[in-house]
Formats: sequence, C-alpha cells, structure tokens
Amino acid sequence: MQIQVNSDNHIQGSIRLNEWVRSTVESRLERYEEDLTRIEVHMRDENGDKPGPHDKRCQMEARPKGHQPISVSHKAESLELAVEGAAEKLNHALEHYYGKQRSKRAVTQQESSANDADGLLQEEFLENEQARLS
Repeated sequence: MQIQVNSDNHIQGSIRLNEWVRSTVESRLERYEEDLTRIEVHMRDENGDKPGPHDKRCQMEARPKGHQPISVSHKAESLELAVEGAAEKLNHALEHYYGKQRSKRAVTQQESSANDADGLLQEEFLENEQARLS
C-alpha cells in the first residue's frame, strides 16, 4: 500500500511530518494493506495565515483494488488532530465498505448453495419419477 502525502503552501511539509502522517495512516489502516493500492493524504490550512478554530483540514482518499476510491475529510484546530480524525473516519468507512462486500458475498454463496440444493432435489425427483414409470 502506497501512501502519498500532500500539503498546501501554508503547511510546512517536512520529512518528519510526512513520516508521522505515514506511520499514523499505516497503524490505523494496516488491516486493509492487502486490499488497498494507495492512500492519498491532503493537508490544508483553510484560513491560510489567519488563525481560526478548526481551520486545519485533512482529506484522505483510499483506493481499494478494483473499486472506486473512498474519500473522507476531517477539520480540527491542529494538523495532528485533523490527520488522526481523518484516519479514524477512513478506518470506519473501509470497515463499512468491506463489511458490505462480505455480506454480498455471503448472500451470493447462500443463493448458490440453495440453487445447488434445488438442482439436486430436482435430479432426485426426476430419477424417482423415471424409476416409477419403468
């Protein structure tokens, strides 16, 4: 899983910040590592140089293999809280997404086994009918 970290002009991007963001994202989403190709992290100061409450924004976009991207964002008073909040939201979104995928597979498997059972019952019925008529 590749993690891309981007920041706007008002946020001082540094190697230390990028490493911290990567480790935060990896630790929260490690269980999905095999299912995702990439996560993009966009950090932004909404007010630029002006201070203000909840002006730090972090948007994360996860790219599940073979599916549409999933995007979340979180605003907070500090960059750290914005990143942690977005990582937590993305974790919940992926949990929900993959939970739905598992449910769909389970329903499909149940339908498949029910169809197999119906086919076996039909075969047995036809064999019995043929034996009765002979």
